[in-house]
Amino acid sequence: MEYQMIKTEQKALDINLNDPIYGTFAEIGAGQEVARNFFQAGAAAGTIAKTMSAYDKTYSDAIYGAEPSGRYVSEARLYKMLHHEWSLMEERLSKTRPDATFFVFADTVQAINYTRTIKGNGWMGLRFRLKPDGPVNDMVLHVKLLDTNNRLQQEAIGVLGVNMIYASFYCNDDPEKMVRSLVDNIKDRVSIDLLRINGEDFNYFDKRILSLYLVKHKLTSVAMFDINKTGIHPSEFLYKEALMVIRGNFRPPTLVTLDAISSSYAQFRAETKLADDKLNLMMELTVDRLKADDDEVNEKDFLERADMLSALGHNVLLSDCANHEMLINYLNDYKISHLGLVIGARELKKIISEKFEQNQDGRLLVAFGELFSQNIRVYVYPAQNQDDDSISTAETLQVPEGIKFLYKYLLDSKQIVAVTAFNKSILNIYPHDVLLEIKENKKGWESKLPASLAQLIKDQKLFGYQGDL
Repeated sequence: MEYQMIKTEQKALDINLNDPIYGTFAEIGAGQEVARNFFQAGAAAGTIAKTMSAYDKTYSDAIYGAEPSGRYVSEARLYKMLHHEWSLMEERLSKTRPDATFFVFADTVQAINYTRTIKGNGWMGLRFRLKPDGPVNDMVLHVKLLDTNNRLQQEAIGVLGVNMIYASFYCNDDPEKMVRSLVDNIKDRVSIDLLRINGEDFNYFDKRILSLYLVKHKLTSVAMFDINKTGIHPSEFLYKEALMVIRGNFRPPTLVTLDAISSSYAQFRAETKLADDKLNLMMELTVDRLKADDDEVNEKDFLERADMLSALGHNVLLSDCANHEMLINYLNDYKISHLGLVIGARELKKIISEKFEQNQDGRLLVAFGELFSQNIRVYVYPAQNQDDDSISTAETLQVPEGIKFLYKYLLDSKQIVAVTAFNKSILNIYPHDVLLEIKENKKGWESKLPASLAQLIKDQKLFGYQGDL
């Protein structure tokens, strides 16, 4: 069915006229626009129990407590607001309005400033019940504001808040529709790079699918989730720390995959000389690798690969970044101290050849400068050539003649480094071949994967495994 967008004013009015829906708005910082949409729609007395804005930090601290970190636009601050306002709502109104489906909307937002040193972003949350005696649910998101002036950014926050409340009460039986409706009337004006929906009413779907929908429908270019299937945001754990990203197919992760992860990460840790608690490792899945022959994203395939990576204990970065420059641009906001990107030798050769062919107009140095900056190091994991069993490494990679001088410079400056402590004896394992062997249940495929993953594939019949024929 074709998706139908609903105007903001209509959404606000629909909520105002829905008698059981009743709640509080608490907005601090620049996000003081959501409640206004409900007032302007009319019949707001049927929806709004209280509105409040605490712009001054002293007032905010008196209500919600001080922030030890000093960060007021944060996930932690948002949850304090939700907890405080929800407890007041239940304490003061549960007896007088027993038939109400209560909600608390809260946000903490900073819009773009006069000098434009702040781009604009915020945390927004909704705590709500779908039935008066039902379980308590939460919707939480992080938003980047893309408009270029303060007034427009505040306006976008107001629309997004209405969309959140409407999606929670009117689209809760369809996760994909919930996600898409968040940007009704503000598409391309905001980027939502984290979305969590928790509560017993939403146990019917795998929460990792929310990250997929955010990227699939271009609400963001990057979304992350951890091994507990929970969305995570880089501002809460990556700021000024080190990160290694390993982009792969992971269909399935083989012994070569594990060797690439362990050997690259060990080298990254040794070269950065940082403590383990300052190092982060993430597996990157790209949406392009999840598309079927009809160009549609295969959700089942996505969850199967995510299950594999979770079983290995790794957090996942899901992106639609066709190239590494896009990922680097996204991560730049978090001032990462050291960024390591792991690339297979074949993939690096393809990247370099494409850049050379596409930049014959004098932009070659600029094109490479976008990928290779001072705090980024590309780790090249070797590949065995199927034709002659020779091994390609960063040092032996054959690149176009016209770019050899630049490639040598990148090697000498250690912006491209070879992964050295690799296991040569397993380089003849190719994931595509293993996938075919799994589907056809050919003898011996289990030995090419970690034993735990082989068993998981058998138990859950992943990647087309049919069992013994």
